[in-house]
Amino acid sequence: MKNMQSLHKVLIVDDEEVICDTFSRLLDYAGYTCQTAQNGKEALRMLEQQHFSLLLSDINMPVMSGLDLLRTVVEKHNDLAVLMISGVDDRDVAINCLEIGAFGYIIKPVQMNELVINVANALHRRELEIINRRYNQQLKELVEARTQELNLAREETIMTLGKAAEFRDNETAQHTIRMSHYCQMLARQYGLPESQCELIRLASPLHDIGKIGISDTILLKPGKLTDEEFAIIQQHPEIGYRILADAKSESLRLGASIAYTHHEKFDGSGYPRKLQGYAIPVEGRIAAISDVFDALTTNRVYKSAIEVDKAVEILKQGRGSHFDPDLLDIFLQNMPTILRIKEQCADHK
Repeated sequence: MKNMQSLHKVLIVDDEEVICDTFSRLLDYAGYTCQTAQNGKEALRMLEQQHFSLLLSDINMPVMSGLDLLRTVVEKHNDLAVLMISGVDDRDVAINCLEIGAFGYIIKPVQMNELVINVANALHRRELEIINRRYNQQLKELVEARTQELNLAREETIMTLGKAAEFRDNETAQHTIRMSHYCQMLARQYGLPESQCELIRLASPLHDIGKIGISDTILLKPGKLTDEEFAIIQQHPEIGYRILADAKSESLRLGASIAYTHHEKFDGSGYPRKLQGYAIPVEGRIAAISDVFDALTTNRVYKSAIEVDKAVEILKQGRGSHFDPDLLDIFLQNMPTILRIKEQCADHK
């Protein structure tokens, strides 16, 4: 036991040198290593320079009171056990010390056994609290790691579903990545909460998931579609919605909304439900702009990419008719960011 006690250093703080010497001798005899300080400020300097396991401090001291020392120690040295000692048996002061963070309150004069028992109990409690904090930190890190893994798995699943739909009509996986970043940027600049912006980023790659239910002969047709074929193509938003609508995941439910509404037009001439204006959810209005811009500026099976300037003119022509005018203005105002995303997520040659 004595060897274990010798591992602990005790700092004794009292403005009376005889008290410091007495406590130091008692605790030295019990196997502890002790050092002394005459006031709170001296004690704080020593705590910055050395490691102590326990602080034994008087309450009534000049320069800095024991209570002020206790508050500072609790804030800056949370691995330090603190015992307060006083010549006054004051219940309110004792409760105040414990509420601030002291491990105990000892009344002078004190017998050796009482002092040693209080010190031993305080150090035991300190060890338990350190173990508990370490365990909680490890648990927190484990939960964060598992949460990160789950979030990554969710994101990869959504992105893979989006890629599966894009590959049906020879679009590249980069289209889903560009879409997600365009949509997130536009949502942020529109002022949506960051949590909603992140959900839109996660869900937007699912906008064309309904293409899974469309025949290859129509999706891969290089020429102009007939009216009947176009009517079939127009079913993919509803198919996508039906695939995702019953999901429990918030991101998948948002994906269902984006899939269902990204071909609606602000003037009500879109499909499949001819929603108009703000009846179209904001995620659908955001995805509509992002999807059209990317479709115009990248190669598709039925057309070649056009220059960005021409694409911008086409977008402007759709302001208030095809697109939400406020969102379109924000999109165009942030064209440098859009072009940076386009370059960073360019199709692989």
